[in-house]
Amino acid sequence: MRIAIRRIGNSRGMIIPTPLLAQLGLETEAEISIVDGALIVRAPAKPTRYGWAEASKKLALVGDDALVMPEFSNANDVELTW
Repeated sequence: MRIAIRRIGNSRGMIIPTPLLAQLGLETEAEISIVDGALIVRAPAKPTRYGWAEASKKLALVGDDALVMPEFSNANDVELTW
């Protein structure tokens, strides 16, 4: 597929057809780079902890958010000699 490079203000740009954007899952932003002379367009990388907040809420709703290790205190540290 060939597309035109157009003047957009002081820059130049390409209009990417909607079906191509849909295939890539692009809606509002993209990551671009050049690899071996080719322009690469990708969906932005998701943050490392993407989805953790929602997953935690779901665990709490079903009651599966108990501590793995019990709480502990330093109450007996007074008896230690440093």
